[in-house]
Amino acid sequence: MIDAIQDLSREHPRYGYRRVTALLRAEGWSVHRKRVHRLWRQEGLKVPVKQRKRRRLGCSQNSCTRCQAEHMNHVWTYDLLMDRTEDGRRLKLLVIVDEFTRENLSIEVERHITAHDVIAVLAYLFAVRGAPQYLRSDNGPEFIARAIRDWLASTVPSNLP
Repeated sequence: MIDAIQDLSREHPRYGYRRVTALLRAEGWSVHRKRVHRLWRQEGLKVPVKQRKRRRLGCSQNSCTRCQAEHMNHVWTYDLLMDRTEDGRRLKLLVIVDEFTRENLSIEVERHITAHDVIAVLAYLFAVRGAPQYLRSDNGPEFIARAIRDWLASTVPSNLP
């Protein structure tokens, strides 16, 4: 029976012991699931963990290109995260990360964060660290506001969006 279990697990690597039990029964074995599980564990058989598909860097017809960070201060990412306090009140966290070094440049925690607050934090970081070549964000209302676009256009060289 152990040889049959091993053969089935080699033939069908994504099948677990339950499905192998069903295949054994279909082959004519009179076996209980618990026995197959015990033998499965005894032989050290495991279903391999499925590898997640990684998102491709590059372009398609309907999207823009995502450039990969090549050195420090090349690409910064900023985003807003939401959380709640114990009493149910909302907190917003503005997180700014250097993608190459994975260094957290800033975490600002407030009840409300506006586009002007984002500009203040970015202005401070640009003064301390210098401007990055690329600045990546999602399309949240704080990041697509006209105030941020105008400030970036007047402050930073033309390669930032």
